[in-house]
Amino acid sequence: MLEPAAQADVVVVGAGVAGLSAAHRLNSAGVTTVVLEAAPEVGGRTTTEKVDGFRLDRLGRLLFTSYPELRSAPGLEALVLRPFAPGVLVHAEGRVHRSGEPASAGGTRGALDAARAFVSPLRRARQTAPAAAPPLSRAFPPLGGPLDQARLAAVLGRIATVAPERILARPERPAGRALAARGIPARTVEGFLRPLLAALLCDPDLTTSSRCADLALRSFAAGRLCVPEGGADALPELLAAALPAGTVRTGVRVTSVSTTSVTTAEHGELRCRAVLVATGARAAADLLPGLRVPPFHAVTVVHHTADEPPLTDPALLLDADRRGPVAHTAVISQVDPSRAPAGRALISSTVLGAPPADPDRAVRAHLAALYGTATRRWELLAVHHTRDAVPAMPPPHDLRRPVRLLAGLYVCGDHRDTGTVQGALRSAHRAATALLTDLGVTASPAAPRSPARTAA
Repeated sequence: MLEPAAQADVVVVGAGVAGLSAAHRLNSAGVTTVVLEAAPEVGGRTTTEKVDGFRLDRLGRLLFTSYPELRSAPGLEALVLRPFAPGVLVHAEGRVHRSGEPASAGGTRGALDAARAFVSPLRRARQTAPAAAPPLSRAFPPLGGPLDQARLAAVLGRIATVAPERILARPERPAGRALAARGIPARTVEGFLRPLLAALLCDPDLTTSSRCADLALRSFAAGRLCVPEGGADALPELLAAALPAGTVRTGVRVTSVSTTSVTTAEHGELRCRAVLVATGARAAADLLPGLRVPPFHAVTVVHHTADEPPLTDPALLLDADRRGPVAHTAVISQVDPSRAPAGRALISSTVLGAPPADPDRAVRAHLAALYGTATRRWELLAVHHTRDAVPAMPPPHDLRRPVRLLAGLYVCGDHRDTGTVQGALRSAHRAATALLTDLGVTASPAAPRSPARTAA
């Protein structure tokens, strides 16, 4: 129950990643905070279903080790990131290729040398592991010829070193048109960049703002794809657990907000000095009439289990041929073994847009082609469809939408920044800073902390 003694300086509406992160920054500055969540658990869209020892992400967003907010957000000190293999695997022209591995030298000549000196992970494993060790993966050939690899490596090498401020100053257009205007060969766009951006931004048509696409490519080129150990809900659960006891109240529905109070369906009015709305865009617009609601990309995540992994490489597999519903897939238990019981493989696949009429059958047939193996004996664990999964970011897109609506009323979430976990955390940072400024509170400098740990 929300007794008068529990009334706080700030009420945060929504216990997703953005709301919980903002609450941490406010508490760290000495501002008493209450977080109200309508659902019975924290996390919002960042939740994980537990089934018979499996941990199944409902949305399955990909993270990067290069995300600045993962390294600086208070409450995430214990976060462990499980990285995918460098680069990605791409199913193109009927076979699987390896692509996007970082080049060892800069510039076109260095990229060409790196392409010519390509060494597969299988060969590297044989060179460094004991003779009795089993191979880690199949030796997939690189995508395209040496010149194609050199061009791609040069593109990724250049963007990895570009400051975000320079990216935000570039002319803005749909990502597909921007890539074509830069003279990048269609083979590289269709064989690698389109399926990669589809996986990162859930936009296979490349209608996303070129600035947002460039930021995503920069994160890819500068870091490693990864997932949180134990499931996506590790982020909100760590954030919630690190807040003072009693800060987070689940099962409380907020029906209206003002600059000095919120009204709940269960407990009436709760007074405060400021309100931060940190829900999804549609729920935020219900509480804040006139707030812009962006279009969304729908996502369906299908989880299967098998006796043996169809691929022992901890890699993300993209579909460039687009001959089935799956945009990308991974044997996620190879990336993070904690997500499946011992002796079982967990295969998680993502479908963009509306799901097929029979998702299990359609996805299973497509996965048989992608992995090159029979899938008839695979067991379906779950199908999670999220209509409003990822905010779309067509141009013009303001990556720094206002988080201060007026003194005492603020909003944050991935719909105020980029439609990524980094965007949600960044908007929370901006909202907490604006709120503290209006309250006249000077936040103490954050104590130095180690970045989120990346498991080997």
